[in-house]
Amino acid sequence: MKREGSRASLLAQVRAAMIAQADEKRAPQMQAYMKSAMPYHGVPAVPMRAICKRLFSPLVFAGFRDWEREVRAMWDGAKFREERYAAIELTKLRAARAFQTPDAMPLYEMMITSGAWWDVVDDLATHNVGALVRSHPPMKKTMRAWSKSPDMWKARTSIICQVLAKKDTDLDLLYACIEPSLSSRASNEFFLRKAIGWALRAYAWVDPREVKRYVKENESRLSGLSKREALKNV
Repeated sequence: MKREGSRASLLAQVRAAMIAQADEKRAPQMQAYMKSAMPYHGVPAVPMRAICKRLFSPLVFAGFRDWEREVRAMWDGAKFREERYAAIELTKLRAARAFQTPDAMPLYEMMITSGAWWDVVDDLATHNVGALVRSHPPMKKTMRAWSKSPDMWKARTSIICQVLAKKDTDLDLLYACIEPSLSSRASNEFFLRKAIGWALRAYAWVDPREVKRYVKENESRLSGLSKREALKNV
């Protein structure tokens, strides 16, 4: 990444900008709502993204490894949750579009498994991983493997990675990724039951009859939560 002299690290710049807009009263409320062990600065999503846009827009990366190092440094060095969000924003830059290949999956897998909560996982799953699945068909095999993972967040990612795909949804992949979670594990895991319902509901905007058929056919295996979510807009 191009730097100017002894300029402060990108994380230090982000942290300073966040501190300048921090809301000490809001911060503990945000932390409590998200049930986060990591504290918050108290910067809501809109100003957080504005900070990232201002600091990240001028960046130019020498190549994939340069970009990956910056993302990992931001993620690993984060002391506040908004700094983790900033690391995710760093993955979405126009300047990083060329790096959105299967080579990025180990990075996203690390962020998903170490982030291990819905705010981080869902953003990465629906945007980053989802885009890779659509643009690189071999990634579907990875999602099928993730659907069977003992790591709940990888399983959730496999289920919801197509929620933005609309008519381009691969139904065979969706149902294959749901299948391993139609089990006793799903009955005890809110985030898997919710994911199943969310993924089906998203596809119902495209083909409600198909979703109704699937829910009816699997009625005895789907949880009540999954069924309610799936049929919410049908």
